[in-house]
Amino acid sequence: MKIIDRSLLDKVSSEAKESPRLRMNYNFHQSLDDKCHRMLNAVEQGADIPIHKHPDKDESFVVLRGKVRSTTYNDDGTVIDSVVLSLENGIYGVDIPKGVWHKLESLEPASVIFECKAGPFVEHEEEGVLEVKSEGCG
Repeated sequence: MKIIDRSLLDKVSSEAKESPRLRMNYNFHQSLDDKCHRMLNAVEQGADIPIHKHPDKDESFVVLRGKVRSTTYNDDGTVIDSVVLSLENGIYGVDIPKGVWHKLESLEPASVIFECKAGPFVEHEEEGVLEVKSEGCG
C-alpha cells in the first residue's frame, strides 16, 4: 500500500520546484504501458502546460493541495469553460472527456493534483497540442 500524505506531497512539490518544467509526476502505475495511469502531479506557478487533448482518453483531476485552474477550449482556442479547483472553494476536481482541448495552470506554489487516465502513455503528436495566438486565451 502506498500512502498519500503531506510528506509525499512535500517531496513531489520539492522536485517540481527544482525541475526546469516546474512540475513533477509521482506515478502509482508500474509501467507506462499499464492500462490505467494514476499519479500525483505537482505543479508550480509558471509551469508551461500546453493546451492539449487526448483523442481517445478521458482524464480526471482532483486537487489535493493548492489552487489549480482547469480550462477547456474550442478548436479555435476560445475558452469553453474555466474553473479553479481548490479545497477552500469546494470545487475539488474535473473530468475532461476525450477529444476536448484542456490546460491546467497552478495558481499557488506547491499545488498538487491526483490525475487518472487510461494508458498506455502516448507522447502528444503535433495535432495533440493546440497553438493559440497570445491575444486569445491563455
